Amino acid sequence: MESHSMRSRHSSSPHDKKEIGSNEYDLDHPDHIRGIETSTETALHRGLKARHISMIAIGGAIGTGLIIGTGKALAKAGPGAILISYSVIGFVVFLVMAGLGEISSWLPMSAGFTGYASRFCDPSLGFALGWTYWFKYIILPPNQLTAAALVIQFWLPRDRVNPGVWIAIFLVAIIAINYFGVRFFGEFEFWLSSFKVVVIIGVILVSLVITAGGADGHARGFEYWRNPGAFNGHFNDYVPEGALGRFLSFYSTLVTATFAFLGTELVGVTVGEAQNPRKTIPRAIKLTFYRIVVFYIVSVFLVGMIVPYNDEKLAFANTASTSAAASPFVVAIELANIDALPHILNASILLFVFSAANSDLYIASRTLYGLASDGSAPAIFRKTDSRGVPIYALFTSAIFGLLGFLNVSDDSKEVFTYFVNVTTILGLLSWISILVTHIWFVRARKAQNLSDDQMPYTAPLGIWGSYLALFICVLVAITKNFDAFIPSLSLKSNYTAFITGYIGIPVYLALIFGHKFVTKSKGVRPHECDFYTGKDIIDREEEEFLANQAAEKAAHPDRGRSFYRKWVSWLF
Repeated sequence: MESHSMRSRHSSSPHDKKEIGSNEYDLDHPDHIRGIETSTETALHRGLKARHISMIAIGGAIGTGLIIGTGKALAKAGPGAILISYSVIGFVVFLVMAGLGEISSWLPMSAGFTGYASRFCDPSLGFALGWTYWFKYIILPPNQLTAAALVIQFWLPRDRVNPGVWIAIFLVAIIAINYFGVRFFGEFEFWLSSFKVVVIIGVILVSLVITAGGADGHARGFEYWRNPGAFNGHFNDYVPEGALGRFLSFYSTLVTATFAFLGTELVGVTVGEAQNPRKTIPRAIKLTFYRIVVFYIVSVFLVGMIVPYNDEKLAFANTASTSAAASPFVVAIELANIDALPHILNASILLFVFSAANSDLYIASRTLYGLASDGSAPAIFRKTDSRGVPIYALFTSAIFGLLGFLNVSDDSKEVFTYFVNVTTILGLLSWISILVTHIWFVRARKAQNLSDDQMPYTAPLGIWGSYLALFICVLVAITKNFDAFIPSLSLKSNYTAFITGYIGIPVYLALIFGHKFVTKSKGVRPHECDFYTGKDIIDREEEEFLANQAAEKAAHPDRGRSFYRKWVSWLF
């Protein structure tokens, strides 16, 4: 049962502090708590079940970055380098998610992590995080729609069917899925994510068979780790082969791995629509670590065993468009002389990019809604319909899907590529913002004697884990386009890459300091941080949900657990 009915009222918590670092009450609407919606006209519906949240979290971690992006990283640096880089960044992702989980399980706000940054750290940080994050996710859907059109060209060439036709069809489809409510969206993404899991497991099993020689009788083992080797010493024509070349090649894949994991934080956007979020969100985040190990680390390890990094087919694949032809796993399948699988994998990639476009539009609409709820965007964007869908935020975000038609014209493709390059740094800045917010959150609860025992969930490595992850994220953000200086920034391709790669940082900082200048806002001091305003609303929702769950169980004592909960949920 949806528990949004309890959102129609709220009261002050007995634990409320006398001093509050930022005004959590909307002065224009005294019944509105900043970042938490209680009115039936603005409240989201908690329609996402535990299995929806869990599988959506997996879906956010699996995408074309794994199936396709690993090929370029392998060719660039070698199997040993990508195993190390993906492991390091995978660990950083877990620390980001753990920090987000600690905050969101304490107070699952409608505004998501935009609201957390404003409330627990600095309103200007929340403003900058929200708008840059929204910008990123209004650019990604048209990019994914274009990718879907390119995948279909694997079967139907461009001269037979214009890619604009497929872009239009997919755009209408993702708008419809998001329009019909969060229950429909959750169910749809649950099955798409389930399919992703099956595909990745299938890819892993096929890779194991190829490695063991079951496909063509050639048992590869660690053959390609010895020849041509675990690390590629050739970075480019301007850097001599050797230790420096190997290090630069490895470091470049650290950046590639970072952007392969972007989007994992999707689960943090769903807190406002999750049933019993204090249980479901931490559980999904705890399993993030195992998913990263199983799906990413194992896959990256195996692809390095079945494809040599200097193979000509891999080099050709890296010049292909987003389709099965661009996947290193397809290269391995072709090297092993297995027929039909490329078509199956291409169909899987089509569903991958469609799912990504669908969830990206969801994130964009909820981010704009969260900005409005936090007072950083026009109030109209927090209006919801009878299904709890923020329709104005949804359709405003969906309009930008029309940018996908830029890719139909060869002349405008380059411009759109620049947009996409800009958004990648914005994703990394969102991780940095989440980590900074978690550090401030932990400092504040220590200052106010809020112990770990009182928290529904705490990050395993605490504040020091966030400091470590923050250091790595800042380092990658600053050095991500280091190759623009090799041999010189004066080359057109280099300075273009430099500008598009870094422009997000000054924009982000300009939003923070511009907001501070206009609003005169100040950072939240640890002893003034407000942990309790609106918490009683969430407490009552949780009590109501658990009471309904207990009543339903008592009414149907013989009803067993579902197949998912009994056999699958322990891992996925």
